[in-house]
Amino acid sequence: MSAGDKIKAAADKVAGQAKETVGKLTDDDKLVAEGKADQAKGQAKETVEDVKDVFKK
Repeated sequence: MSAGDKIKAAADKVAGQAKETVGKLTDDDKLVAEGKADQAKGQAKETVEDVKDVFKK
């Protein structure tokens, strides 16, 4: 996994956590859902890159 990909995946997860927290604080269910989706997107990116790394070895 390249450093850039790691940073992007981590950024998605952090942004998702922030959205989810703000959504919970403001009772905005849509924002909570978006936050969870962003976190899942970041996790999926990490998983894909980890699989790529396994096959490179």
